[in-house]
Formats: sequence, structure tokens, C-alpha cells
Amino acid sequence: MARVKRGYKARRRRNRILKAASGFRGGRSRLFRTAVEIVHRSWAFAYRDRRQRKRQFRRLWIARINAAARENGLSYSQMMSNLRRAEVELDRKVLADLALHDPGAFAQIVNATKA
Repeated sequence: MARVKRGYKARRRRNRILKAASGFRGGRSRLFRTAVEIVHRSWAFAYRDRRQRKRQFRRLWIARINAAARENGLSYSQMMSNLRRAEVELDRKVLADLALHDPGAFAQIVNATKA
């Protein structure tokens, strides 16, 4: 059977991996076999963490809303329940931003939902 050298295709494949590994420390950025392992692991972490980022932001927003709601005499769950009953369509991201940057407006929303 004839020998197959691959040439261009193999070089392109290796260069793609080594480019993705640039910035890694030591042999991880220079040795192909090591770079393959590390790059595949980094892609797996990136995939996982794109989903975790959404969860972490939601947790942050809920903590901020809870703290601001308690300053206004409500717990988080009571406030969210009142918001639904009052048909206020503000999401947690907007509520957390208001709680952080404009406490007066947040207090007005809380008072509007109490009534």
C-alpha cells in the first residue's frame, strides 16, 4: 500500500489546534499532543460555563432584589408574588439594576405592588 503524507490538511489541523492553545503556559501551547488535550478540555469548560453564566447571573439578581425588597419591608417571594398579581412585567435583571442604581424607583415599584 502506498504511503500517504497528508501534508496540507494535517498542517492545517495542527495549526488550528496550536492557535487555539496560544496563551497557554509551557508545552501546552507548543506540543501538539498536549495542546489537543488542553484545547478540548477548554472547549468543554467554555460550553459548560456559557450555561452556568446564566444561572450565576440569575442568582446574583435574586440576591440583589431580595436585599432591596427587605429594606422595603417585603421578602423576595412576597415581592415577586405581588409583582405577578399587579401584572408588572419587569424581569429580574431590570429589577436588580433598579435596586442597585435607583433605590427610589425600586421603592415606588414595591409600594405599587403592595397596594
